[in-house]
Amino acid sequence: MKPYIIGITGGSGSGKTLFLKELLESFEPTEITCISQDDYYLPREHQLVDKNGEFNFDRPESIDFEHFASDLKELSEGRSVTKQEYTFNNPEAKPKVIIRKPAKVILVEGIFIFHYAKVNALIDLKIFIEAREHVKLKRRLKRDREERGYDADDVLYKYENHIMPSYQKYIEPHKEVADLIIPNNLDFNKALDVVKAFAKVKIQED
Repeated sequence: MKPYIIGITGGSGSGKTLFLKELLESFEPTEITCISQDDYYLPREHQLVDKNGEFNFDRPESIDFEHFASDLKELSEGRSVTKQEYTFNNPEAKPKVIIRKPAKVILVEGIFIFHYAKVNALIDLKIFIEAREHVKLKRRLKRDREERGYDADDVLYKYENHIMPSYQKYIEPHKEVADLIIPNNLDFNKALDVVKAFAKVKIQED
């Protein structure tokens, strides 16, 4: 039986990662698996550079979407996929080998998943998580400083010159065709309960 595929997107700092983490914790690996766009960034030497010589990782071209779409298709057809973790150019982070096994429900996560036609075509339910800009920026600052070792000035530059323009052009327009829009300025607990209940129904279907 073909697995049910749920796509989750939203702007940087909207809370996608935490939403996914809490959703996955409610199920067994045989019930739900997750494939993330963040594991498919092209190497640094293949990334675009802006007018000030800064790498721009917030463009659709930053992702190896052919590989991403191919792996999602493999999962949807019942085959496992293996991928090395992308460490966001953090020299102190040791990349892990990620193995994704087939499951009854597949979660697809990433900022461009609805923009890329081959990935979008495989998604059954489209979820868009949103938050106010100042909330997203605060979360992004905290994450990039703690997890990726970026300083505040670097994060603010990228947010203004890369993240926001990309969000407005490639991400926000897809909110109009999302099946479910989840506001996450404070928390997403009620919406998470709804998605959990829906996923359980799909897992129990023969």
